[in-house]
Formats: sequence, structure tokens, C-alpha cells
Amino acid sequence: MAYLALYRMFRPATLGDVVRQEHIVTVLKNQIETGRIGHAYLFCGPRGTGKTSIAKIFAQSINCETPVDGSPCGKCAACKALKDPSNLDITEIDAASNNGVDEMRDLREKVQYPPVAGKYKVYIIDEVHMLSPGAFNALLKTLEEPPTHAVFILATTEAQKIPATILSRCMRFDFKLIPQEDLENRLKYVFDQIGKKYDQEAIAAIARAGAGSVRDMLSIADTCASYTSGTLTYADVNTVLGNADFEQVAKLCKAVLESNAEGAFEGAESFLSAGKSVGMLLKDVMNFLNACAVAKTCRDAQSILAFPNETFALVAEVAKATNGHRLLRVTEIFADVETDLKYSTSPRILFETAVLKASMPEADYNIDALIARINELEKRLNEGVFVQKVGSMSATNETETPVASPKTASKKTVVEPTADEEYETADMDIPPEMDAPPDENEMGGNVYFDEGFAPVMEKKPRRTVKETPAMDAPPSAPTTATPATAAAPRAAKPAVRGDAKATFGTFLRTIRKIAKSGVLLTLCMDLDSEYEDDKFVLYTPSDTIYRSLSKADHAALIAQAFAEIGIAEGGFEVRLRGKKSDTFQQGVNELKETFGGVKIDVK
Repeated sequence: MAYLALYRMFRPATLGDVVRQEHIVTVLKNQIETGRIGHAYLFCGPRGTGKTSIAKIFAQSINCETPVDGSPCGKCAACKALKDPSNLDITEIDAASNNGVDEMRDLREKVQYPPVAGKYKVYIIDEVHMLSPGAFNALLKTLEEPPTHAVFILATTEAQKIPATILSRCMRFDFKLIPQEDLENRLKYVFDQIGKKYDQEAIAAIARAGAGSVRDMLSIADTCASYTSGTLTYADVNTVLGNADFEQVAKLCKAVLESNAEGAFEGAESFLSAGKSVGMLLKDVMNFLNACAVAKTCRDAQSILAFPNETFALVAEVAKATNGHRLLRVTEIFADVETDLKYSTSPRILFETAVLKASMPEADYNIDALIARINELEKRLNEGVFVQKVGSMSATNETETPVASPKTASKKTVVEPTADEEYETADMDIPPEMDAPPDENEMGGNVYFDEGFAPVMEKKPRRTVKETPAMDAPPSAPTTATPATAAAPRAAKPAVRGDAKATFGTFLRTIRKIAKSGVLLTLCMDLDSEYEDDKFVLYTPSDTIYRSLSKADHAALIAQAFAEIGIAEGGFEVRLRGKKSDTFQQGVNELKETFGGVKIDVK
């Protein structure tokens, strides 16, 4: 006898054998028991979920003389007659190849003849959405008022393509995808029946590849069972499915999530140069990213993914090192590539472009990418990670001073100001972009340099950098600063009352001195300023900047900066653009009291 595929060998013969779909099985059982059989049914849902199998079982059950729990007994005369291939009481029609008007007209004529062996003549029309508009019209009247002995069962995977006139004449049943656990149990039953040994991880991998479809899962299992004569392992399943090496995929995804563009691009090139299909590689990358999302958000992630311990440890390590916004954005980028691959003539370039885009968040202006960058920056600030810089106002003279061990340092760098240079920034962390005064038109009028800073056109004397041998002193020997290496910080200038620009410039220079990083300074540079009576007010139209400046750490630094320039608590305010001050609201209230009969609109 010829070999029978697993999905055909283990096709359900009774409603009790159907995997899940309880909401459909229960209704059909009750109809069979009560005899309330409809004339038209529509079974719709994903492939491999039991539509055709249940249709065949139901067709035999309504003709069976003594059905058992809604299923055919297989022993009565009607059941034996229906097993004969020459019997035409149950007719299956493939609408994909019989989709014309003539076929439906022929069906309309044959449906008038009564059944031979059973009580009903059943027509199962598979992939009914493939019928032409003319064929649907030819079927319409017969489907609405068929003979009492006729029952139509329409099956489709795309119910949205069926005309509403057909849908309204059928009892609709929506099939759902099969859960992972039920697929695993079904596969174990099949392998136990055929005597195939297996590992639990291999069963989980095949069930996951089935993606909710029993038929797809059994087709994959059929191939895997033939791959090895011994015990089926997780590695065997990966080989049959053509998946890339898991560790290499993890290395590629880790480089992307860590914004290592060079490493990510090299990883992609190594896969593609070895002949790996772009579509399969993209599928492997998305599966790994999905596993990272599960590992990061679910408590029982290992039981959900059903990975071997070493594999899950690798996924958990990558997931822990990234944040949710970054993971979400990278997944979205590769998901867009999956759609674009269908229409691309250069899939390799498309994939490599996505790798570069995902691994370079600084070039991505998507909101999730920006949030991820802010989270990473805040994380580094909380950890105190920053580089101390010493240098002149010129970016070309800026020198980074790394921290070296006294035992390993052989030289030290000493920065000495020349005799004519006013060295007042020795203790400041000066960003390179602060070396020149900004353009008033570009900055919206917020000029933060005053007369104490030389214009860009003027050249200032450069400091000389000397290298001197380190002293062979013990590590605990005290070091005293000389006037040649350091200078006492200059006290902050007091605020100029009534002059908003001058006060704002003094405030920014003070923030630059006391802040540990340039983040707060960058946020403050975009603010507008003005005096309201004796109160100095900073404005911002951005709700994000306003909320950031309102945080406890930033608010404390702002208050400290104002205190140093002579503006005490209550003498300043950071305000979101459009938010009215207390003084303004008090004036409005006085006007309303004075002119009680006049309507006053506040804009």
C-alpha cells in the first residue's frame, strides 16, 4: 500500500477527535441530536484548522441512522454506503477549479434529485471564495431555497471575498487557530502512534513552526520524522526547517540592539555571503526578536518559548541588555521589510539597509527611537558615566583627561595658560558646540554670551600642553595644585534685573558650571525668557522639555543656578507656553469683579 501522509492518516473521523473548535463542535452536536439541520453552512477560518474535516464528519452524521455523540457510528447501512466512492450523496466540489457559471448551473440541476442511501444530499464547496461573480449569482437562488433534502457546506479561508447576499443565507462558523499546547499534545499522540522517539524541545519547535495549523504542523513533522532514524532533537528540527545558526542570529540581533552598526552589518554579510535566503534570514531575526520580547515581558517565558536551557539563556541575556522601546522599534523596522520584500527586486540591499537603520538609532527620528535614546542617556547619567574634559574655548584645543592608575601612569598632561590669557573655565565641562556664540535668529533671540566672551572673529592665545615625567612618589603622597595647572573658579555674576537676555545668559553659564552633563544645558538653551514685574520667567512650548525640567534633579539644579546669580526661590518660574501666571489670573479676577456685567474672554 502506498505511503499515506501524516495529515491524511490522522484526519479526525469523529467530532471527538477534532482538536479544539469546541464552540463549533457543540453547536453541530446539538443540531444532530435535535434534528434541527440547516440548509446552508459557512465554515471560515485559517488553513489547517479542521474546516473540511468537520464538514465531512457532519455530512456523514446527519445521514447516519444511529449517530453516537454527534458522530457517525460507521456500522449502519447508510454509513457503509457513504464509504463507497461511487456514492454521490456527499459531493465535494473544489471551487478553485470549478468556479464558472456552467458548473454552478450543473449543480443547480443535480440538486433536485433525492439522495440514494441517506436522508440528505450534501454538497461541500471548498475554497468557495474562488467562485466568479456569475457563479455566485447562479448559486444564489438555489442556496436560498434548496430542496428539503439538500444541505450546502461552504468552506473558505477568505470570508471577506464572499458577497453579502451569500453570507446572509448561511449559518456562519468561524474557526480559530490551534493553541501551542494542543498542537504539542496532538503531535505527541501522532509520534507515539507511529513509534517515533522525540525530545520535548523538538516537539515544541515543530508545533511553533505550525503557527496554529494542524495540517502545517503534521506536514513538517512528516519531514522531520524522515530526517533521522533515531531520536528527533531540536537541532534536527532546525536543520529541516532551514533555520540559521541560532547563536549567529543572536549575535546579529545583539549587535543591532546595541547600536553596533559595524558588527551588525558584518553579521548580515556573513549570512548572505554564505547563500542564506533573505526571506529565511529575516524570519529568523524576527523570531529571535519576538523571543526577546517574550523573555522581557513574561514571567514564565521559558515555558512559553520551550527553548533548551542554553538557548533560552542566550535570549534572556540579549533581552535584559536592551529596553522595551528599542526592541519595539527594531522589530517594527524588520516587520516593514517583510512587507517590502514582496515587491523588491533587490532583497539583499533592502535587508542590509534595514540592518543599518535599526543599528543606527541616532539617524532614526521615529518617536520610539527617540524615547529609547533618551532612556539610554538617562541610564548613563544615573550611572555617572561621563568624560571630564579640560580645554580652552576653542574646540581644537579640547583635551580629554582619562583616569589613570598611579602605578601605570608614566606621564601626565599639564595644561598651562599663557600669561595673557584669562583662564576662567578650568573647572567647567564645555561642550564643543558652546565655543562660539549662537546666531540670534537661529536661537530665537536667546543670546547666552555677554561681553566677557570674545567674539568668534577674535583669536585668543592658545594654552600649551606639556608632557612631564610622572614623579616616583608613593600613591598616597598628597598632590598640591600650582597656579600653572589650576585656577580658582570665578564667582557667578549677579543677574541684571529687568534685562531678560543678560539674566538668561548668566543663568546658562551658571548651569554649565554646576551640571554634571550637557543634557540640562541643552534643554535650557531652547527656552525663552522675560521679566514679569520682578519675577524672571522661562518659557517652553514643548511639554516634553517642561516635564523634564520639572523633575526633582533638574529642578534642584535650576534653583541652585538662580540662587548663585542672586535670584531666590519664588523669584523665577519655568512655565509651559500658554500657561498663565498667578499675577495674570489675579488681574483677570479683579476685572471680572469690577465689571460684573461685562463678559471677559481670556485668550
